[in-house]
Amino acid sequence: MDQRYKALPASLLAWFRDNARDLPWRQTKDPYAIWVSEIMLQQTRADVVKPYYQRFLKRFPNVKKLSAARLDTVLKLWEGLGYYGRARNLHSAARAIVRDFGGTFPRTKRDLLTLPGVGPYTAGAIASIAFDLNEPVVDANVARVLCRVFRIRQNPTTGEVQRRLWTLAEELLPSGAAGDFNQALMELGAIICLPRNPRCGVCPLRRFCGAKEHNEQDKIPRRAVSRQLPHHTVVTAVIYNRGRILIDQRKPNGLLGGLWEFPGGKRKGRESLETALHREIGEELGVKIHVVRRLATVHHAYSHFTVTLHAFQCQRVSGEPRCFSCTQCKWVYPKDLKNYAFPSANKKIIAALQR
Repeated sequence: MDQRYKALPASLLAWFRDNARDLPWRQTKDPYAIWVSEIMLQQTRADVVKPYYQRFLKRFPNVKKLSAARLDTVLKLWEGLGYYGRARNLHSAARAIVRDFGGTFPRTKRDLLTLPGVGPYTAGAIASIAFDLNEPVVDANVARVLCRVFRIRQNPTTGEVQRRLWTLAEELLPSGAAGDFNQALMELGAIICLPRNPRCGVCPLRRFCGAKEHNEQDKIPRRAVSRQLPHHTVVTAVIYNRGRILIDQRKPNGLLGGLWEFPGGKRKGRESLETALHREIGEELGVKIHVVRRLATVHHAYSHFTVTLHAFQCQRVSGEPRCFSCTQCKWVYPKDLKNYAFPSANKKIIAALQR
């Protein structure tokens, strides 16, 4: 690496000591707590994560408590944070730690990488922050900082650029201070080296930054070409029977796995909404229904597609629910819906019910 970058780590660490945000996961060296925070912070802002993190650790203060919990309980506590695969992986990894490591958190990157949901970034973060190991990290924030500093014009998500970024991150690591340095890089990307309108005037790395030198901050890193997300029309039924409502639980794997929902599915072709609803409820549960009224229309965006969800209040006509495409189903009183973990789109339907 060019000698011009030799002083970069010290400059960044000095800035971090004076400017680091006061975040609860920075007040501990407990690898369990650091792991929970790193999983929650994936694709989620720190200000959103903070109350979830505090509630989660209060309920599950250690890996053994988390391992012993029911997945339903974990998902309910995670409700609203999104990307529920993270919660399922946390739960699975906690059980793996108890089963394979005797309940002691693994201390090496190699062992950390065996845990569900732990990739190179998360393993490096835990190893460096909790155990003071000289392991680098590269997440989206770090990639953006490094691309600008080293004037890397290519898309940072490509394999070739990723390998270069990991090499640079490792070469910059100050021995014995990897944890603070990694957090400083991430912090810089989160509050200074922003995706748009970076705050270059107060950046501690501005004298090292190739992008600033050539006035290319808004062009680096190169962004992937955005594409239009596919859209689905979905029908769902709030089915009443003797004062109770039918809910079912999604299978544990895949999108929203393990969460509860009101039954339904995608409209096919040019079906009317009611035709689609009758077909979906028959295929999913073997139940015949009478549609009483439209209850709500909900628009919701996921990471890879968008949906318009049409919810109808219905009455069971005949048939006992059978789980053809779900894990289990239950008749519950409306007041008890709050005890189950629902996806955000279904929460909007519950709000309509309460109105």
